[in-house]
Amino acid sequence: MKIVRDYQFVSPQDKGATVAIGNFDGVHLGHQAVIAQAQTAMPDAPLGVLTFEPHPREYFAPDAPAFRLMNAEARATRLNKLGVKVLYELNFNTQLAELTPEAFAKAVISEGLGLRHVVVGEDFCFGKGRTGTVGDLVEFGHKLGFGVTVAELVASSSGAVSSTAIRTALSDGKPRVAADMLGHWHRIEGPVIGGEQRGRELGYPTANMSIDGLHPPKFGVYAVIADVLDGPHAGSYHGAASIGVRPMFGENRANLETFIFDFSGDLYGATISIALVEFLRPELKFDSLDALITQMDADCDTARTILLNL
Repeated sequence: MKIVRDYQFVSPQDKGATVAIGNFDGVHLGHQAVIAQAQTAMPDAPLGVLTFEPHPREYFAPDAPAFRLMNAEARATRLNKLGVKVLYELNFNTQLAELTPEAFAKAVISEGLGLRHVVVGEDFCFGKGRTGTVGDLVEFGHKLGFGVTVAELVASSSGAVSSTAIRTALSDGKPRVAADMLGHWHRIEGPVIGGEQRGRELGYPTANMSIDGLHPPKFGVYAVIADVLDGPHAGSYHGAASIGVRPMFGENRANLETFIFDFSGDLYGATISIALVEFLRPELKFDSLDALITQMDADCDTARTILLNL
């Protein structure tokens, strides 16, 4: 999958695609439906996705609480798995934010990227102040020579599918409900970073990851699937993970720590993807390290049983 970040400098071979447009936070079932319609709208054209980085919500409110379900790298990984050939991940800046809806259609969609067809959800808004509607996009498409398909919103067995509903499910410690709307396990992806090695001292060495910038799931312990994406230990493993601030050891920045079952090796610097399968218990402060270890033993036994029965 090729990534294009500037609509003003696009090579001819990267034009002429049919694309799904949106932020695609989580790449949930609704997003997947939009991408599928883009693929069938013009099967002879390259399949693309047009999105923005940083997320416009981050750009306009940089100090607001973290809300993203996935970072840009995890989104790209998921889109690549869906067969997207070109990811137009445009730099969202003042210049782009100030474009009127018509200017966006002309400068970005038509002249800059040279798109042949675009697919958007029925709640899609665009242009300065989000004043452009899907009706406006259809009108601009007729005028500028690109096709437009408007996709209906999608529902799952858990209700209407949206990034907001998925965040709520994760905050409630319900990763299976989130997965029902995502169409895949909710994953946290990123590099393994150095920790204080307390887990190793307790007999539970962990792969530590930052969750900065991401919507934090409910703090506690989860049964997880750990995919190592690169390096000599690349592969898929089962494990148990803790998300939180580690109250046994004072005040700490929230992170994700994963103990991978039956694993031996160095993962520092490797990129891993942790899928949250089931919430086991909330984060707790124990009276002693022995009590903590006893609970960790029980957590791992429970997680092994859950994961073996998927």
